[in-house]
Amino acid sequence: MNDDRDHHPLHTPVIDWFDDNARDLPWRRPEAGAWGVMVSEFMLQQTPVSRVLPVYGQWLERWPTPGALAGDPAGEAVRAWGRLGYPRRALRLHAAATAIAQLHGGEVPTDHAELLALPGVGEYTAAAVASFAYGQRHAVLDTNVRRVFARAVTGVEYPPNATTAAERRVAHRMLPADEATAARWAAATMELGALICTARGPECVRCPIAGQCAWRLAGSPEHDGPPRRGQTYAGTDRQVRGRLLAVLREATEPVPQAALDAVWHEPVQRARALDGLVADGLVEPLQDGRYRLPG
Repeated sequence: MNDDRDHHPLHTPVIDWFDDNARDLPWRRPEAGAWGVMVSEFMLQQTPVSRVLPVYGQWLERWPTPGALAGDPAGEAVRAWGRLGYPRRALRLHAAATAIAQLHGGEVPTDHAELLALPGVGEYTAAAVASFAYGQRHAVLDTNVRRVFARAVTGVEYPPNATTAAERRVAHRMLPADEATAARWAAATMELGALICTARGPECVRCPIAGQCAWRLAGSPEHDGPPRRGQTYAGTDRQVRGRLLAVLREATEPVPQAALDAVWHEPVQRARALDGLVADGLVEPLQDGRYRLPG
């Protein structure tokens, strides 16, 4: 490997820290392959590692290849998704697996543009798979990385609610020139944000770049931008959707309307949540008034 860490003063301390402190996660092991990396990226969106780990293992045991997943109905992917949340991700992963099986000989494509063309794969996921699975040079901007760059480079406590062009420019400017080093940098900055430079309790005393962090050098000023989006759940349509899906996941046969009516007391909200699940393709209504996961 052509070590290009000193391209920027932050590269060496962050990558060295990662070499010593990276968690041993199954999708980081060589045997995970590109498919294991892709599955992890779908599951880890808005879901913590602790909740993903057991489902990830069960998923790859059942569907070790894209073709294996594509060979089963999409409803089985939704069922196996369990309580990871945001179950449309299961449908998108199934659709991506189907495209990989049909268009790419069952192998996760190495080309970034081909990854981006897969259903359900956006800018972040394409860059993450290309970087983590294939060691390519891409700016990988998840929430953790964006927070590290906001503090260490830009000098503010939190990044904007949505990724901006300015953030992308910073990420590309910070990217090491060497491909392998760039891939390591992407993983290292993500881990730093997950373990040290966290949203609510950054551990600056343990941070390998505390002495170079623009936010800390500015006196750690409090966030003065738009309010940060909360993660409310109780009483929301999302909670109702989760309860409805739980009934369908546990059922081996189509479920009557009465069984779904029992999960939530408020009929208007319950109907709205069920209609949303049907519109999203997560629930299939049958002619006899019963419901099931998509066939």
